[in-house]
Amino acid sequence: MSSNATQNPKLFFDKGTIRIEDSKLIRIPGTKFDERSKALRSYGLNYSEIVEYLKKSGLDFTDNVPDFIPSPVFQMRNLELRDYQLQAIQNWEKSSMRGCVILPTGAGKTAIGIKAIQKVNASTLIVVPTIDLMEQWTNNITKYLSTDSQNPQGIFVGQLGGGEDNLQAITVTTYDSAYLRASTIGNQFKLIIFDEVHHLPASGYRSIAEQFISPYRLGLTATIEREDELHELIPYLTGGVVFRLGSQELSDQKHLAEYSINRIQVNLTPEEQKEYETNHTKFLTNLRQLGFKVPSMYNLKRLIMMSNKNKIAREAMLARNKANEIALNSQSKIDELQKILQQNKNTKTIIFTQNNKMVYDLSNRFLIPYITYKTIKEERRDVLEGFKSGRYNAVVTSRVLDEGVDVPDAELGIIMSGTGSGRELIQRLGRILRPKQDGRKARLVELVSKHTRETNTSAKRITALNKNSTNQNSSSYGV
Repeated sequence: MSSNATQNPKLFFDKGTIRIEDSKLIRIPGTKFDERSKALRSYGLNYSEIVEYLKKSGLDFTDNVPDFIPSPVFQMRNLELRDYQLQAIQNWEKSSMRGCVILPTGAGKTAIGIKAIQKVNASTLIVVPTIDLMEQWTNNITKYLSTDSQNPQGIFVGQLGGGEDNLQAITVTTYDSAYLRASTIGNQFKLIIFDEVHHLPASGYRSIAEQFISPYRLGLTATIEREDELHELIPYLTGGVVFRLGSQELSDQKHLAEYSINRIQVNLTPEEQKEYETNHTKFLTNLRQLGFKVPSMYNLKRLIMMSNKNKIAREAMLARNKANEIALNSQSKIDELQKILQQNKNTKTIIFTQNNKMVYDLSNRFLIPYITYKTIKEERRDVLEGFKSGRYNAVVTSRVLDEGVDVPDAELGIIMSGTGSGRELIQRLGRILRPKQDGRKARLVELVSKHTRETNTSAKRITALNKNSTNQNSSSYGV
């Protein structure tokens, strides 16, 4: 008996992997034989499948993998979910508590995450992209979860990141900190929530999902699609899409504000148009000299790689960048912005730009407070609180407010410049979609330079937005 017992498989958590010792099995799905340790090995991600396989095979085995942080019973307080939020949770439960929920900004994805924590009622790690979001999640969990229904008290939430290193039954961490610690804490959380889950498939971050054994997984985002197509990895990392609802449908249901998107096309000044044409022609000419037929995203990546050593490629990049700068930052746009601001003096307005130089220029010209990635935490909080209280009616920013920052209610968004990304447009739209007390309509205005490639960029992001809205007409996928 003792001889046979020693041959029963033994499972260990080892630096983000599952190590299976004393296994005389020829094969366990999802594992590979590791010559160095003379044992089978697999990603932590496959832990549940390995255990299920061993159980179904009728094998005795020793499981030393989980070291879940002890967790009290979590009680919900002062948080009532909307019908679509409840449907999202139900779909997630039907999918074995694995999968992604896609909802626009302002639709209450955090509330769904908090309900998921209460449903699992076990140790939970929430992974977020920014320190701001780490603080927001911490505050909301403390507000809406308690450990005693008779004497409700907020719970203590641990944090990893931003100088904090404190593991608790519920812990919020940044993607960067989770990446650094996954190999050591990957067996301590039963549920893992990935906020802004579209970040997860990136080459470094995906290892977070691979090293954690968490059997229950929830991804939250407004836009799951990535231009590099890596979103196709998300079903493997967290589970597929279990619920999806778009801004238009939520607006129709009055959960979000009604909105409109308008494009205003402006002419470059004669001097700007001439300089634009000169640089754009130079760019196309050099491309042809290098053998590139069309200026595609793939060719642009090749051009960037070549520009370090190839003079023609370097000149092409410089000409392209100059042409883009003229189109994105034209004087005509600034003149048009001035008209819009004059017509909307008492309207809460967010101005979005592609680069920080334009942020500073607009801030100085119109005496508008700004927020960039360089803005310190205290100053950013002061600007946002001033915007919320009405001390400021407008704020100008680059891409830093697109995601990961709780922006107070705004009615008007003005896009001075941006990329062709549908995600970027959806996130910027989301910043003005919170319902208005008087039922006013939210407005998003694009300023686009005529007779430049910016018209194609604008068309591309609008097409992506419309495609995303079409995809989100269905409320459930993969159930």
